[in-house]
Amino acid sequence: MCLILFAYRAHPRYTLVVAANRDEWFRRPTAPAGLWSDRPEVFAGRDLEQGGTWFGVSRSGRFSALTNFREPSAHRDDAPSRGKLVSDFLVGRVATAGYLASLAAAGARYNGFSLLAWDGTALGYYSNRESNARDLAPGVYGLSNHLLETPWPKVRHGRARLAELLEREFTPEDLLAMLDNTAAAPDEELPHTGVGLEWERKLSPMRILAGEYGTRCSTALRIGDDGMVEFAERSYDASGGVTGTVAERFTVERLRRARAPS
Repeated sequence: MCLILFAYRAHPRYTLVVAANRDEWFRRPTAPAGLWSDRPEVFAGRDLEQGGTWFGVSRSGRFSALTNFREPSAHRDDAPSRGKLVSDFLVGRVATAGYLASLAAAGARYNGFSLLAWDGTALGYYSNRESNARDLAPGVYGLSNHLLETPWPKVRHGRARLAELLEREFTPEDLLAMLDNTAAAPDEELPHTGVGLEWERKLSPMRILAGEYGTRCSTALRIGDDGMVEFAERSYDASGGVTGTVAERFTVERLRRARAPS
């Protein structure tokens, strides 16, 4: 992913609300979200080049998502795929804190990334460009191709829009519509990440339209206090046209019990 907006325990009915855009080269082979034939507990899109994913949930009630850290001068072609970090968490049973601690030991092997992981109890964040993993407190957050809450324009505006949505009735479709913003940021607000001014402009919208590179899909996720998981994904082609929408709903009884009144 290249933009993840999320609210954790910040709504009276939803434990977790996530809206995210995945930006990638269109030539990279990708499968739309669905149950994995080799890991049927996972519901996620799939990178067919390396086999991992960028955003997914499991039928056991786990969630994980990842963004790349934009630093072209430090990119290593021989580094392992970061998408496996998400899929390994989804199929595993290790608690959030333990999994992120293991990444802190092995994170230097990978190109830069930031990872979110939720085991149904705790939501954690780790970037191999920071020194510490951390548990996240209830709140509304934004993450792009840098550290959590780095105030890039798309992060600031997206987080504010998500906070507004939480104040009224909203649907997964409303989250997808929120992500469908192709307006570029003003030059004076652009970050300087080493890709040059032209690409900083192209990469600044929430949904990117930059020819053979851009937003491949938008994803919306709601996990309710009743254990209901709602997942929606909309895919795009290089021209920005919609190529398909996937929706899935299922209930995780463990989450229902975990949030039931005592």
